[in-house]
Amino acid sequence: MSQQLTLALSKGRIFEETLPLLKAAGIEVTEDPETSRKLILATTDPALRVIIVRASDVPTYVQYGAADFGVAGKDVLHEHGGEGLYQPIDLDIAKCRMSVAVQVGFDYDNAVRHGARLRVATKYLQTAREHFASKGVHVDLIKLYGSMELAPLVGLADAIVDLVSTGSTLRANHLHEVEHIMQISSRLVVNQAALKLKRERLQPILDAFQRASASAAA
Repeated sequence: MSQQLTLALSKGRIFEETLPLLKAAGIEVTEDPETSRKLILATTDPALRVIIVRASDVPTYVQYGAADFGVAGKDVLHEHGGEGLYQPIDLDIAKCRMSVAVQVGFDYDNAVRHGARLRVATKYLQTAREHFASKGVHVDLIKLYGSMELAPLVGLADAIVDLVSTGSTLRANHLHEVEHIMQISSRLVVNQAALKLKRERLQPILDAFQRASASAAA
């Protein structure tokens, strides 16, 4: 009997942009997580199943072996720390950027230049802490889980650190980017024990992902 493999994915952009990579490996997911309530989805390969988890939980499921491999954004992996994970491939999908943004009219450069202590709202505490520490800027970090753009508008924070794709949400809420922290894309992450014990099953899929992402980037 072939070894069962479990792939952890999050709904939305990562799921959609991983489908062509799976297809390149000859595998299709048989249900759409947007219309199905199931959290474990079958594929056309009886020995591979997909579990649908929150994006920030993908590294944890893989680290502890509840999933053999998964796809997670660089933003999530940076916060997680990547402990116990093998990260063989930058899939070059779900691309965006991590930025600092403020309300239009707030003089960010002047505040930084004069050593002001800034209140920064974000769910990316580790990334924000490292970024501002490297610049010598003193900040009080406020953890939020959503609607980050609201924080400066109601006086909760001076700035936010968040993912930006097109910038349209920022503009709609009278915010703009003032600093670019890092480019973000999604990586394949693999449980280190699974890589050893299930290499025969895993490696062809990893190779297909590598080829598909390389040809898409070319």
